[in-house]
Amino acid sequence: MPELRKDPVVERWVIIATERARRPMDFAPEVVPPNGPEGCPFCPGHEDRTPPELFRSGGSDGGPWTVRVVPNKFPALHADVEVQSAGEGIYDRMDGVGAHEVVIESPDHFAGFGTLPVAHVGEVLVAYRERLLALRKDTRLEYVLIFKNHGVAAGASLEHPHSQLIATPILPELVAEELQGAIRYFRMKERCVWCDIVRQERRDESRLVLEDDGFIAVAPYASRFPYETWI
Repeated sequence: MPELRKDPVVERWVIIATERARRPMDFAPEVVPPNGPEGCPFCPGHEDRTPPELFRSGGSDGGPWTVRVVPNKFPALHADVEVQSAGEGIYDRMDGVGAHEVVIESPDHFAGFGTLPVAHVGEVLVAYRERLLALRKDTRLEYVLIFKNHGVAAGASLEHPHSQLIATPILPELVAEELQGAIRYFRMKERCVWCDIVRQERRDESRLVLEDDGFIAVAPYASRFPYETWI
């Protein structure tokens, strides 16, 4: 059973996914996955090779689909357990309650997210939204993270275009710090810090990546790593 364990020094919670030890290939020499949809569980016609789907767009009743969402076959967290905390000496832990899902972004095995038509990308975003709204109903959960491993070096075990979603019963330390920082800024200046950042970056334009109707992308003033971008 996966666990959430708390680092007693920095008070950071970490997922210890014991069941993923079943994946010995994680420690094998890096190899490129086979180029072909024949054995791919995410390709059309292989729907029975994934856990029962949670969301589908484009087709219903087994018809052609555009985007599918399924539970991860090797989940880091499980939805069928209750939040139970325990102490082991100075250490704190809780059962690995949560959700771990896979968003299959296209039926095309060789598609790349950056080359999908805009309307198709919109359907992927709709799938994210629908799963966020569904998971929001679970009162045990505090936070949902959507992430994408691009390529073998990043940890993607399947080349078919997909992203993942993890929902946890705790709020990550960084997110909590950002919320607290925004509250401090508002109490001091009676203004929204994010609004002030947008105004300054639009005025300076030195870190402006893209501005379009309804959103802006910038390279943050205090970047933590190369190519960090805020939308």
